[in-house]
Order: sequence, then structure tokens, then C-alpha cells
Amino acid sequence: MLIYYLIRKWSENGKLKGREYIAKTIVTTELMSDIATAYNVETFNVLTGFKFIADIMRINEKQKSFIAGAEESYGYLFGDFVRDKDAVMSCALIAETAAWAKDRGKSLYDILMEIYQDYGLYYESLANIYRKGKEGAEEIRQMMEKFRKSPPGKLGGSRVIIIHDYLRQESLDVPENKILPILLPKSNVLQYLTEDNSKVSIRHPVLNPKLNSTSVSGKDGS
Repeated sequence: MLIYYLIRKWSENGKLKGREYIAKTIVTTELMSDIATAYNVETFNVLTGFKFIADIMRINEKQKSFIAGAEESYGYLFGDFVRDKDAVMSCALIAETAAWAKDRGKSLYDILMEIYQDYGLYYESLANIYRKGKEGAEEIRQMMEKFRKSPPGKLGGSRVIIIHDYLRQESLDVPENKILPILLPKSNVLQYLTEDNSKVSIRHPVLNPKLNSTSVSGKDGS
């Protein structure tokens, strides 16, 4: 909703000149990208962490105009002053968006339904798996290797057509059996894209040597 509000207001105020962009992490909903594309705003996908969003801002400084950035775990950044997720600014923008909705005789829920009506219905779920100690680290390593060596052919009944492997820094177009490079730093993340526009991500973030975890998130847009 916040991305929708910002881009829409930039458009209404004549601030979109064709060089604006947003940034999001690779596990964040593609709904953001769909909204941006509708307004001819570019989307940059980065690894998880606002340091990567800040790096995109640095690279594009004085060349493109940054509107906002966001991550799946509800972190937001607006404008180029702070360059890290900012809860205070986010709360202020949520209030501004709610006030804008009220002026239109709508609630935030109404705005969300408006977005779904215009760009498609999206659903997301997340599961975290924790394993402790050295044995846990090895178990998770084996889990990731199993998915890497034996990827699923279908997910939710829909055929997997693209596999992104951010550790190997390559993408596999399954139907074409074609491999393309991923121009992002290495990260132990696997993503499966299906024919029905679902996206399933499996990520092994390194938290600390005593507690190991992996997360699985599913996204569906239609």
C-alpha cells in the first residue's frame, strides 16, 4: 500500500520523469514490481538486507531518483536521507496513507482491495526451520544441497519453469534448458518460479554458529 501510495502521488504531482526506481529484496512480493511497472518505474531486486538497497542507491546516485525500498519482513525506506530501514518515517507514511484514504472515503483495507483489483490477488506464507549446533548446521546444509541437486518438478501442482540459484549465481530456464548468470553477490538462496506465477524461496541465512536456521517462503500472484 505504501509503495502504491507513493508512486501514485509522484505520478499525480508530475514527478515521474522516466528515471525513477524502487528497490526490494528478492524474497519480497512481486506486487511491488507490478505496481512500479504500471507507472514506468524501474524495480531493482537485491539480496536480503538494507545494506544492499543502500548500495543500489549509491550506485544510482545523481543518475536516477529513488522513491522507496522495502523487504519481506516489513522494513521500509523512503527517500535518500536515512539509507536504512526507518520505523519512524514508516509510521508517519502509514498515517499519511491512511489520511489520504480517508479523504477518498476509504479505509486502508479498501485501498488494499483496490490494489488487488487492479494488479491481481497476492498471497504469502512463511515457515522457519531451526536446528541447533554443529549437527543442525550439517542437517540444514544437506537440506539445501538436496533441493539444489534434486529440484522439484512441480510446486502446488504447477510446473517449475525457472530456478534461481544465488549461491551458484545462475538461473536455469527449465523448458529451454538454458542457464543465465545472476549479477548479484553469492547467497545461499534457491528460488523456484512456476507457470502459475508462484514463487517459492528457500533461504539459509547465517545467524550465529550455535543456532542455524533456514526459511521457506511462498508467494503467489495471479
